[in-house]
Amino acid sequence: MCGIVGYIGRRDATPVLLEGLRSLEYRGYDSAGLAVVHRNRLQVTRTAGRVQDLRDRLDGKTATKATIGIGHTRWATHGEPNETNAHPHTDTAGRIAIVHNGIIENAEQLRDQLTGQGVKLVSDTDTEALAHMIAAEATEGVTLEDAVRRALRHVEGTYGLVVLDIFQTNELVVARNGSPLVLGIGDGEMFVASDVAALVRHTKQVVYLQDGEVATVRAADYRTVSRPTTVEAEAGDFELGPSYQDFMRKEIHEQPEALRRALRGRLDERFATARLGGINLDPRQLRSIRQVKFLGCGSAYYAGQMGAVLVEELARIPSDAEPASEFRYRNPVVDPDTLYVAVSQSGETADTLMAVQELKRKGGQVIGAVNVVGSAIGRECGSGVFLHAGPEIAVASTKALTNMAGSFAMLALLLGRVRDLSAAAGQRIVSGLRALPDQIAQVLSDEDDIAEVARRFADAEHMFFIGRVRAWPVAREGAQKLKEVSYVHAEAYQASELKHGPLALINCSMPSVVLVPADELVAKNISTIEQIKARGGPVIAVTSADLPADLADATIRIPRAEPELEPLLLNVPLQLLAYHVAAKLGRDIDKPRNLAKSVTVE
Repeated sequence: MCGIVGYIGRRDATPVLLEGLRSLEYRGYDSAGLAVVHRNRLQVTRTAGRVQDLRDRLDGKTATKATIGIGHTRWATHGEPNETNAHPHTDTAGRIAIVHNGIIENAEQLRDQLTGQGVKLVSDTDTEALAHMIAAEATEGVTLEDAVRRALRHVEGTYGLVVLDIFQTNELVVARNGSPLVLGIGDGEMFVASDVAALVRHTKQVVYLQDGEVATVRAADYRTVSRPTTVEAEAGDFELGPSYQDFMRKEIHEQPEALRRALRGRLDERFATARLGGINLDPRQLRSIRQVKFLGCGSAYYAGQMGAVLVEELARIPSDAEPASEFRYRNPVVDPDTLYVAVSQSGETADTLMAVQELKRKGGQVIGAVNVVGSAIGRECGSGVFLHAGPEIAVASTKALTNMAGSFAMLALLLGRVRDLSAAAGQRIVSGLRALPDQIAQVLSDEDDIAEVARRFADAEHMFFIGRVRAWPVAREGAQKLKEVSYVHAEAYQASELKHGPLALINCSMPSVVLVPADELVAKNISTIEQIKARGGPVIAVTSADLPADLADATIRIPRAEPELEPLLLNVPLQLLAYHVAAKLGRDIDKPRNLAKSVTVE
């Protein structure tokens, strides 16, 4: 994996492919390459490094004016991130070129078979085997699409792939199984990409391929079973603009408006509840739910934990969150009275998609919470909550996570109001939700103070994040964010667990970020801070409570919100803290090493 582009039309393909790859850089990658057909020959250019390195390498070559080509940014799965393993890959004769996202699980077996047939493999990748297999099937009288279909019969695993044949330069063949592919419909030209970010500057009409689909794409037409849809995003939504140096900081500051979009039209003052028509459950069905379980990976999992706390508090329904990556491997007991919520910013996270498929096989009731219309998880679930966060480019999730938590607060409110949550309590939550965007903006207005705290502690090699009950998932997300973008080792602990082991690590070089919401547990959280201080540990308090002025070494204050909703506010300064620590350390904030935005492999 990670980013795919393809083009066929009248234009010079190379600039189109390079611009598409640049648009997909946010997904994370370690090498890049493209292949075009010029004078009936493949011209393949690859490099370890960034798209700009690929562009620089192409500047030294004679312009081809090729009108068909494919490109790729690779996040290494099989083989080191070097030029040899970069995509596109070709067969020995240089007839077939292929770019591929996903993992071929029986790659070693296929590679052994090819080697036994005398094929010399030059890379360590699973993808190269596909190029040779397709070439072997592309005999006289066999269309490229049929050759691809025949080769894929021997493949186990996931793939989103685009295939180019120098003998059939009027078409590209695309195939999808568990890894996203989108077609862009132009005027006398067609585009292919793994993400609409590479398409919106050219067209708003797209086709999301379905799993198991193989299609032929020509400049003037295409043949698929899927129908075209209109993309609402604008090209500018994927651009940094003049006000920010990094997408992460831009997206942190977009949170007030993003949350307003998620709330718009969904809060019902008259009945003190929420309207979530996308989940397709009437009040009788909502009342029949006996448990709620959130499934997600990374930040989506932690947002699910926030949602589980909200559902238990407001609806009094047992609720929990679980990493989707573990769910299907433990032979889970699937209860028909449990509502499962599959959470994913991209809607393409492979582990979460597979958990959804496992649930559906076992008769589970599952809805999606995704940020991309037409995504695999959204289609597989068939119903759910659209997050309305807008395009999120930085690898580290910020505004999507806030909208996840906000959407789960509305789900908890809805479930509570069909049960025993009073109208007065419901109205309190409705009012609290409406106030959140402005309160987040108030936190963001204190960025300079938070940045100063970050700079003070940026040299620490380790940090603890401490939270209790509602704040515990926030602590986990805060530690995750710091690790992701700054590479500072961070761990999260429940405040009550600190004395059961982790206190052994506390010393003067181990700062602890302690979350102290203004709730009934303030006194206990103050006691935790005192325990840390007694062992010489520096403390950064993030709080809405009135703490003693000299209690912590640094204090970050947030507005006081409804107690159930304060986790959404506590999370924002932790995002800024992680960002400014990373900035102080000179990290590549939007593209952290070894990470990808949309993880479409197991």
